[in-house]
Amino acid sequence: MGTWDFGPFDNDNAADWSGELQDAGPERRVALIRQTLSEVLHRGEYLDSDPANRAVAAAAVVASLQPSGSTLTTAYAPDFLTGGGTLDIPADLPALALRALDRIVGDDSEWRDTWEDGLPKALAALRPIRDALESDE
Repeated sequence: MGTWDFGPFDNDNAADWSGELQDAGPERRVALIRQTLSEVLHRGEYLDSDPANRAVAAAAVVASLQPSGSTLTTAYAPDFLTGGGTLDIPADLPALALRALDRIVGDDSEWRDTWEDGLPKALAALRPIRDALESDE
């Protein structure tokens, strides 16, 4: 897996997932986000980094679409969002994204283990996502 920075789209898994979201028909995008977030909640005891990285990207998408969210500007985010597009996010999706993030940063997570030496920076990169999701609950 290639990881080049702490941002939610700054690894191969997240960038690939972003491309999948971009390529999905508009009517399938919310379902893909929900599926990606739910996947980390239904994994076994130890959470692998691949689904965790995809779920961080999905949470960032949901957060960006909240009233207090920030526009996605990275080249690795879905083009339809960086170009000013939007999605109608169901009211339950921010809470699902928060639960997924809680699982991802938990003790039994390869994502957390991967960032062991840089965990404070990795968690700081998630803070704006969490803030946007929490403020609109």
